[in-house]
Amino acid sequence: MNPQEIFDLLKEIKYPGFSRDIVSFGIVDDLKIENNNLKLFLKLSSVTESVKDEIINRIKKVVKNYFDDISIEIVGDNKQPPQSIGSELIPNVKNTIAVASGKGGVGKSTVAVNIATGLMLKGFKVGILDLDIYGPSLPILLNINEKPNMTDNNKLVPLKKHNMKIMSFGFLSGNDSPVIWRGPMVARMTEQFFRDVDWGSLDYLILDLPPGTGDIQLTLVQKLKLTGAVIVTTPQDMALSDVRKGADMFGKVNTPLIGVIENMSGLVISGKIMNYNSSLQKNNKLILTQTNQEFEINEDGNFEFEIDLFKKGGGKLESDRLNVPLLGQVPISSELMNASDSGIPINIKNNNSRISNIFNAMVDKIIATN
Repeated sequence: MNPQEIFDLLKEIKYPGFSRDIVSFGIVDDLKIENNNLKLFLKLSSVTESVKDEIINRIKKVVKNYFDDISIEIVGDNKQPPQSIGSELIPNVKNTIAVASGKGGVGKSTVAVNIATGLMLKGFKVGILDLDIYGPSLPILLNINEKPNMTDNNKLVPLKKHNMKIMSFGFLSGNDSPVIWRGPMVARMTEQFFRDVDWGSLDYLILDLPPGTGDIQLTLVQKLKLTGAVIVTTPQDMALSDVRKGADMFGKVNTPLIGVIENMSGLVISGKIMNYNSSLQKNNKLILTQTNQEFEINEDGNFEFEIDLFKKGGGKLESDRLNVPLLGQVPISSELMNASDSGIPINIKNNNSRISNIFNAMVDKIIATN
């Protein structure tokens, strides 16, 4: 038994909820071997008790399966994890997660809504707060055209849709009203959303932040103690460079970066060949001449495939550079577009669809980090 053998074994252990191993996650700090005694030094201060227990149990199981008579001692770090600089907590909200993007037009709000609905479908009490004052999206994405009521103590009552609590500046201003405000006014307005909305008891509050990484966004994340942040990007280099700025912004306020989501990762094309006879047309395939890709045709003539519109793997490369998980890749899909335009999120409209499964897998990873 030598250190390299142990490290190789530990690389087989996946971090709970992720495809990456605990070594690449930075969980394993050091190890010492003396006779048949193994002492493992793990960085566990930033993980929850349930995740910590699962990691330790997996380590013991894997190592003992390989070395029968080994004694294992686990030593965790005693350091407290960095605390978010934000000074305010929203009462009775267990987890506050920011969904951000370095630039506009990457589908951040669509992703935020489907993360929220994914959490709701798993039985959590969920709220969504649309903080994009210049371009609120929730009224359209959730097909809400109402104004919130006030409580007796002058707090806004969130609107309810799809078993979630919803608040957006668009409910107060009207979707067609142009908004021209300076930064300090925006910051004051968003602070009111933190303090003056009666959210009640929530397991998760999803914050749909304004796009960008300027003073307004930094002020917002400085005000609240966030559980973590998710950054949405697209595969192009221009969008990926803004991911780095977003990561730096959250790093300044000690907010954990849960991961990166690559939206518009490709284009899903589906259709059906009419009058298709599988018995006469066996082993037929669709061939894209530009890329020389081949795709199968089902027996009933249906087909579905995905092509890359932009460069492939940009989100994965950037998440690796930042040493955070790539939570998922969401292709462009007419089904997702139609669901968003209808005001019914896709994982509510069709929870077994290909796109819904992608969002549901991302939600599982987010839950695993809390």
